[in-house]
Amino acid sequence: MGTQAPVITVDGPSGSGKGTVSRLVAWRLGWHFLDSGALYRLVGLAALQHGISLEDEQPLGQLAGQLDVRFESDGGVDEGRIMLEGVEVSAEIRSEQVAAAASRVAALPAVRDALLGRQRGFCRAPGLVADGRDMGTVVFPGAQLKIFLTASQQERALRRYKQLKEKGIDVNLVTLLDEIERRDARDGARQAAPLRMADDAILLDSTVIPVEQVVDRILELWQRSGLAGHHSS
Repeated sequence: MGTQAPVITVDGPSGSGKGTVSRLVAWRLGWHFLDSGALYRLVGLAALQHGISLEDEQPLGQLAGQLDVRFESDGGVDEGRIMLEGVEVSAEIRSEQVAAAASRVAALPAVRDALLGRQRGFCRAPGLVADGRDMGTVVFPGAQLKIFLTASQQERALRRYKQLKEKGIDVNLVTLLDEIERRDARDGARQAAPLRMADDAILLDSTVIPVEQVVDRILELWQRSGLAGHHSS
């Protein structure tokens, strides 16, 4: 898959911090950023909006292929605006209902196939940091640096709890932990691109390490890879 621009993939389970870490790595390198989870959340949200059953694979695959979505970034470290069918849904796609729908549609091969080309299309000069669950195994198997970022289920549930509380959403920590355990089981057991660590990925555990340290470690690994100089922008 002869991609010209270099790719760093950051895979891992829900709540491991991979989105924040990937966005910061991309920002510090001046690269593009792909939040692949957002694409699945958008398919899940669109399915809910259009009344399509989350088990109905063919219509969902069709929906994923024709998804009218735009990512608007100001070039800063912030997420920017996510537009679905012309309407901003940046906050809506972060809800627990949409997250659960995303996890279900992501298990369907037709949906994954429909989004594959779109995800690879994010790979442009000077480089791409791609965050997801199968970036290093399926979408960018030739990536120059692959990271698998994890954290304990308890820590991931606590992070999600704090995140939702800050947004004024009333949540229960026990329920969140249960949902994370179920999502891990579902993501690991699905037939289409299950969550697993690529053979050539480097494992980082963020349970007790601050985000900035994880970001520094990834940038250090990139510098040490000897590839950084070959792909300077």
